[in-house]
Amino acid sequence: MTELLLLRHGETEWNRALRFQGQVDIPLNEVGHAQARRLAKRLESAGLDALVCSDLQRARQTAQPLADALGMTCLALPSLREQNFGQVDGMKIEDIQRQFPKEWAQWVLFDADYALPGAESARVFHLRVTSALATVVAGPARKVAVVTHGGVLDMIYRTARGLSLSGPRECLIPNAAVNRIRAHLDGGQLVLSIEEWADVEHLADMPAQPVYDQARLAKEFSPKSV
Repeated sequence: MTELLLLRHGETEWNRALRFQGQVDIPLNEVGHAQARRLAKRLESAGLDALVCSDLQRARQTAQPLADALGMTCLALPSLREQNFGQVDGMKIEDIQRQFPKEWAQWVLFDADYALPGAESARVFHLRVTSALATVVAGPARKVAVVTHGGVLDMIYRTARGLSLSGPRECLIPNAAVNRIRAHLDGGQLVLSIEEWADVEHLADMPAQPVYDQARLAKEFSPKSV
């Protein structure tokens, strides 16, 4: 059995603007760096055996204070990157609606097999994420911190809860929150159990975070005229 501490990266300016960040390599903002330092202090005595992260800089910058506190090297894995949103990476919702109205109308249906132009579908993304996590679980470390992205954590939450890959996100995924998961492989199949989700006790006195609510966004930005 492996204990995974799954951590979303700290805040970026694009998080605050509710842009589709995807795989655009955006750095943390000032708040994000402060969140990363809080996270490091929270976990420096957690007894970690290993630290891995997405290779995008917002994840690496979040992991670095913890790596420094532990005297560890963080292994950066491209397979832990955020979902690829293709041509709409970096765009605001209003701009996607205007430039890609038909594609947006399809996307807000949250069909697991639909992909925006040049993007990954949720099903392809899910396979990438679970394969990456299975590789971590198959390794020798028994307690591992994994610094990654909101979409990755959504795929893990759905897997652990047995939820469909279709439909909007059903969980909160705050920046720099701690999510504790028990994981093992059963016949090569990844089995996950949630112990704790979205713990932000270490961020209690910090600025309120922007909330990315897919169901609300789909309703408010529904392309009724398309």
